[in-house]
Amino acid sequence: MIAESGHYALVLALGLALVQSIVPLIGARLRDAALMNVARSTALAQLLFVGASFVALVMLHVNSDFSVANVYENSHSMKPLLYKITGVWGNHEGSMLLWVSILALFGGLVAAFGNNLPLSLRAHVLAVQAWIASAFYLFILVTSNPFLRIANPPIEGRDLNPVLQDIGLAVHPPMLYLGYVGFSISFSFAIAALMEGRIDAAWARWVRPWTLVAWIFLTLGIAMGSYWAYYELGWGGWWFWDPVENASLMPWLAGTALLHSALVMEKRNALKVWTILLSILTFSLSLLGTFLVRSGVITSVHAFATDPTRGVFILLILCLFIGGSLSLFAGRATSLKQGGLFAPISREGALVLNNLLLTVACAVVLFGTLYPLAMEMLADFKMSVGAPFYNLTFAPLFALLLLAVPFGPMLAWKRGDLLGVTQRLLAAGLAGLVAVAIAWGWASGGATLAPLAIGLGVFVIAGAVTDLVERTGLVRLPFATVLHRARGLPRSAWGTAFAHAGLGVALIGIVCETTWNSEYIATMKQNEVAHIAGYDVKLDGLFQRQGPNYREMIAEFNVSRDGETLSVMTPSKRSFTTRGSSTTEAALLTRGASQLYISLGDATAEGAIAVRIYHKPLVLLIWWGPVLMAFGGVLSLSDRRLRVGAPKPARAKQRLQPAE
Repeated sequence: MIAESGHYALVLALGLALVQSIVPLIGARLRDAALMNVARSTALAQLLFVGASFVALVMLHVNSDFSVANVYENSHSMKPLLYKITGVWGNHEGSMLLWVSILALFGGLVAAFGNNLPLSLRAHVLAVQAWIASAFYLFILVTSNPFLRIANPPIEGRDLNPVLQDIGLAVHPPMLYLGYVGFSISFSFAIAALMEGRIDAAWARWVRPWTLVAWIFLTLGIAMGSYWAYYELGWGGWWFWDPVENASLMPWLAGTALLHSALVMEKRNALKVWTILLSILTFSLSLLGTFLVRSGVITSVHAFATDPTRGVFILLILCLFIGGSLSLFAGRATSLKQGGLFAPISREGALVLNNLLLTVACAVVLFGTLYPLAMEMLADFKMSVGAPFYNLTFAPLFALLLLAVPFGPMLAWKRGDLLGVTQRLLAAGLAGLVAVAIAWGWASGGATLAPLAIGLGVFVIAGAVTDLVERTGLVRLPFATVLHRARGLPRSAWGTAFAHAGLGVALIGIVCETTWNSEYIATMKQNEVAHIAGYDVKLDGLFQRQGPNYREMIAEFNVSRDGETLSVMTPSKRSFTTRGSSTTEAALLTRGASQLYISLGDATAEGAIAVRIYHKPLVLLIWWGPVLMAFGGVLSLSDRRLRVGAPKPARAKQRLQPAE
């Protein structure tokens, strides 16, 4: 009965979403507070039922109920409990149920904590959320029901894809979905504002926290996915410009632009039309990513193999929401007033430049992702767009963006002094030049652009530090005064500095890993020694081990440097007999921010084994940077100005009726 209960709960959630999508709009039209408040109760009830449906699917997987097709296709009775749970979203049907559960979660959070919103706005926002939810509930129930029964239940399941039997599956998809789906709130706020015809600085203050939450989770989700691919696939790479990777990068770029644009709108009541458009485009790109993963139009390690019916259904959803929202925007945008004016050299101007570079970079990624698909559909010509294209197009745009990043926070609103800011950033510039010289000398005149890129990363980090130094008066004021000013700084200022510094940290890691990565590929026998980057890696032997649902061949390597033993590394290859496939489990030795990386290939009849050994200098900076950026986002989110909502003008108090 668990499967039937889960299915019934999902049907009830659909019914509640349909009520939520209609009744509050009628209430807003009639100015009826009771009808508008229906949105709150139905959003919370919808969360309850879809949560019950998700829990039911988890219970089916934990109990290994192979009478349910989803469990049979993606589980095994001998699989560890953790992977039974994470296997719930390691497939198309379960991941879509997680998708709508997170959608309902965000709607429930708005219902529960949106008391500072005007009642009419909250009703419209939750109604739009319900439109999205209704479409995806229908998609799941019609094409992707996770609770379908098997007439003659098998004794054992087919097991989960071996690549997904990793702790990364427990972290990466939920975080990524919290980012993807979280941008639905920004989308709903934009559509609600267009329907009401009222967009002001207060609206920007209300929408920013929700956008920031989604951005934080998407940042962490992308970083976790990159690290998962790095250690799990055995290639030693962390980003492949895969179409599905790009599908997560595009909403991140647009969401970053939206955060900065909303800041201009909040502070200066400007860029209204652009901010609304970005809110629509960011979630539209999230929907596009959902289409790419589940339509079957691309072949990717990330993509789910699905039938064409699902792709057509999602394409209809895509056209409905993207086309409908852009049509509404086109009809209402001309009636919006642009608000305050500002000089090109100002903080607003820097943020506009930020938006320009981010959106052009996003367009480049979109083109590189969709162009091969278009060529295959229109000209029956298969091609791929890889790293060379993005290195020539995306990289220069992002370099310009990073060069401008330290200037923005130090420019004044409305009209800034570029010469004065340049003088204050002189120390940061000198730090960057010193880093260039050191990198150039260390590389012995190697790659020309790599030292320059490292200098740029140091400049961004030093620029963030300079901003804090200027705000606190660290160099020119007594220490007690500095501490007092530091405590009084808004948390958003600290958050901005950490987020910007994270960009510089990640850039340094990317440049060092891609430029000075060392590689050793060979077939090794017992007691042979590989020499790489000053390390001696000796193969001590091979042995077999039986796992819960796999058999594992483990190689034992003794790692030493200058005659001193550092560690024993044990990479392995796992064979999953149920699936008839194998995975490579890389071994990692961390030394500071650098890593030694060993993965195995195939064994030979003579007892030798193919080995890949990499030394990756400062590779961990690639992921420490996004973590630092997310930490900055959390600091900004904790700023009291974002938690209390926007102050309401005195003469507008009667016009803006608060939600109950």
